[in-house]
Amino acid sequence: MAMKSEALEQRVADSGQDITRRGMVSIDYPDILDVAALRAECEAVISKHTGTRSELRNALLPPLKKASQEARERCRLRLFARGSGLDCAHRISWLQDQLINVLYDVAVTQVYPGQENRFAVTAVGGYGRDTLAPGSDIDLLFLFAPKPEDDTHKAVEFMLYVLWDMGFKVGHATRTIEECIRLSKSDMTIRTAILEMRFICGSPQLAIELENRFDREIVVGTGPEFVAAKLAERDERHRKAGDTRYLVEPNVKEGKGGLRDLHTLFWISKYYYHVRDTIELVKLGVLSKSEYRLFEKADDFLWAVRCHMHFLTNKAEERLSFDIQRDIAEALGYHARPGLSAVERFMKHYFLVTKDVGDLTRILCAALEDEQAKATPGLSGVLSRFTHRTRKIAGSLEFVEDRGRIALANPDVFKRDPVSLIRLFHVADINNLEFHPDALKRVTRSLSLIDNRLREDEEANRLFLSILTSRRDPALILRRMNEAGVLGRFIPEFGKIVAMMQFSMYHHYTVDEHLIRAVAILSEIDKGKAEEIHPLVNKLMPHVEDREALYVAVLLHDVAKGRLEDHSIAGAKVARKLAPRFGLSPKQTELVVWLIEEHLTMSMVAQTRDLNDRKTIIDFADRVQSLERLKMLVILTVCDIRAVGPGVWNGWKGQLLRTLYYETELLLAGGFSEVSRNERAKYAAEALFAALSDWSESERETYVKLHYQPYLLSVSLEDQIRHTRFIRQTDEAGQVLATMVRTDSFHAITEITVLSPDHPRLLAVIAGACAASGANIVNAQIFTTADGRALDTIHVSREFADDADELRRAATIGKMIEDVLSGRKLLPEVIANRTKLKRKSKAFVVVPSATISNSLSNKFTVVEVEGLDRTGLLSEVTAVLSDLSLDIHSARITTFGEKVIDTFYVTDLVGQKISNENKRGNIIARLRAVMAGEEDELRQRMPSGIIAPSETIEKAR
Repeated sequence: MAMKSEALEQRVADSGQDITRRGMVSIDYPDILDVAALRAECEAVISKHTGTRSELRNALLPPLKKASQEARERCRLRLFARGSGLDCAHRISWLQDQLINVLYDVAVTQVYPGQENRFAVTAVGGYGRDTLAPGSDIDLLFLFAPKPEDDTHKAVEFMLYVLWDMGFKVGHATRTIEECIRLSKSDMTIRTAILEMRFICGSPQLAIELENRFDREIVVGTGPEFVAAKLAERDERHRKAGDTRYLVEPNVKEGKGGLRDLHTLFWISKYYYHVRDTIELVKLGVLSKSEYRLFEKADDFLWAVRCHMHFLTNKAEERLSFDIQRDIAEALGYHARPGLSAVERFMKHYFLVTKDVGDLTRILCAALEDEQAKATPGLSGVLSRFTHRTRKIAGSLEFVEDRGRIALANPDVFKRDPVSLIRLFHVADINNLEFHPDALKRVTRSLSLIDNRLREDEEANRLFLSILTSRRDPALILRRMNEAGVLGRFIPEFGKIVAMMQFSMYHHYTVDEHLIRAVAILSEIDKGKAEEIHPLVNKLMPHVEDREALYVAVLLHDVAKGRLEDHSIAGAKVARKLAPRFGLSPKQTELVVWLIEEHLTMSMVAQTRDLNDRKTIIDFADRVQSLERLKMLVILTVCDIRAVGPGVWNGWKGQLLRTLYYETELLLAGGFSEVSRNERAKYAAEALFAALSDWSESERETYVKLHYQPYLLSVSLEDQIRHTRFIRQTDEAGQVLATMVRTDSFHAITEITVLSPDHPRLLAVIAGACAASGANIVNAQIFTTADGRALDTIHVSREFADDADELRRAATIGKMIEDVLSGRKLLPEVIANRTKLKRKSKAFVVVPSATISNSLSNKFTVVEVEGLDRTGLLSEVTAVLSDLSLDIHSARITTFGEKVIDTFYVTDLVGQKISNENKRGNIIARLRAVMAGEEDELRQRMPSGIIAPSETIEKAR
């Protein structure tokens, strides 16, 4: 602060030299704005003006706005041409300074003469650091002398009104020096703002006096307090943002490793070390030259991203969302490489930069602790972290404990024995210690010691496997290893996927973060803490014979992402090489290889196949072959799905996996029923007949005979009873169509049962009505009764936690279905009211596909479509299937972010599989067209949706 005050004093002494920018001589940018020409234009407006001050404000707006817009456009073009974010931010800040200088001169010489040097205009916040993004707020502090005149306030108001009228978002405060000092003592936000204060125009003496008093009365002796407060603020900000820098739609300003973290480092450095520029930290020995260059590169890159975001969206957009990532990647000059698109390469660079910011934070924190250890000892409370006390750790000569954190006993520990780079994390794990920032700083500076010799070292691999399979918190240690750069160096294959993102709405985290989170979930299951969420895997885990193989498979299952080869096959090859290195036996290695190769199989079968179809279970069991593999695969599948991100796992997926597990377990154990299909259907009908004991004999016979064999064999007795009572109730009410709803919080689904006259387009109409209601269908079971009615059960994703709220929503969906089926509402209209592409889906490309198979089911042809999801898509697909004279018996609807995979079990109208090659080719062509959103003349006229006209319903009632 004292140095900055000297710079201001120099300006007072020598008015010919401009004020310093961060202590250096100011740079002008005449290519951005001709300041003299702007002043002349404003003076010409003033000389012709004879009206009120308000009218003068309006008269000044055109030249000021024109100058500002043209100058910002020049900044934008230069950013695209040169790419430097800091250069762009400095230029926009300089431009804003000139506009404020011109406004100030007009206000104090023309509008309120006599106010020159009566107040100071200073920049605070990011603007105070001499950087502005295109859409940033303009944060100003107007400094007044004691007892300012009314005209002083009015002059400030004049300036503010013009800035607001120009469209700027101006955050401002008007205070005396005394008020600034008093508020700084109690409010850390105001203290930080004044720390960053930069003089723009007006009275330099006022700015000098505030800086001198701030330095003497606020800064001196309060460094540790300020550091602790800023680090606590940072931790809370990270907590609110999800406490990971690896979210695939990061906040560039506020997110972990973003600009705000760099600002925090700057605040701490300026306050604690009294430096004006980060380069001075090199002279003080806090940062090395390479670390300083890292700081500058990170700052410039993040500013480039932020400026491009603001220019692209024409607003202060801080979230790097999917719908702009591709454009930003193109603007910054990224190109695709084998296995990685341009946008994925850009985002990987982004995440590596945020990781660098984390490294710099640790290095600065380590330096602060060292600095404080040399200063006055015995600080208490929030400063206790800065005291320096160590004690020995049992069984370790290399490390000591420093107030609950592991530290190095000697600075040369890693040079003497590089295995200690792995041992550090192992000792921290077994002793439940956090990491001293100095230890992590030295780890980061010693990464070159992790070479092939260390990677092949038997002890190093033994320690790593112990960390991975720890019964304490393996994910925490793995994350620390990853953040320090150790994990990617020790396992180069893992290093390739560090900071790698997958450009899709399904994946919430980078690949490395996903894998570490998967290990965290496995550890949770391993400790028996997953009973409520995963009762099956919670029960299975204690009986898994090989924990080590399972942990290795979970850590490595996506390690080959980003390659041209299928990542499951490539990952299995990686595992075949790594598992023996970790110390696994040949048998364990083969198990890991199989698990990684098949890690998507169970999820895909459960979500896209009919689990009531015996062929589905037989085919899956043939791939699994043993109960031990089945147990490990279901656990790996749960970990994988849950680690994708919040909201991806739900009870419905859990139920599908449990059903597939139990059906396959029965078959592998030799318990699959050999009783004939006819006999089993007969037993099911008898069971339903017996369950309806409170009905008359004739009613029981009538209603049980309504159900065909497929229904009796695939629907549980409990649901058969509900459905049969529902059908009788509908008949008694004289209704032609009706809906029934129920919800299940554990399975996270809501069930809507529709009873209606049968119609080839029935499912298409129901799907359209659900789309119009915003309901996401995940499953559909279609049955026909003996009297020609359809009994369709639709499962939709649950939206509300409270059952009462969800049932009200379900009733609304049911009402929409009835309204469309009865003609009270027309399907094309209700679809049109909602047909907008889902958020961000325009940013994605999913190649549409359609396949037909007769080998996946003994009774049905299985049709599978894949493409970009959109409102009403399911309705369109099922309408096409109906047009093609296909009878849909069941459907599985699966959404992976922006991508949808829908599977239909169909026959022709006489119940046979589709065997004719020409017809199969036509089906595929029609479905690919609808998935691609192409015009289809045969689909031009969407049906009204009327299955049972309302007149018939009213008459029936």
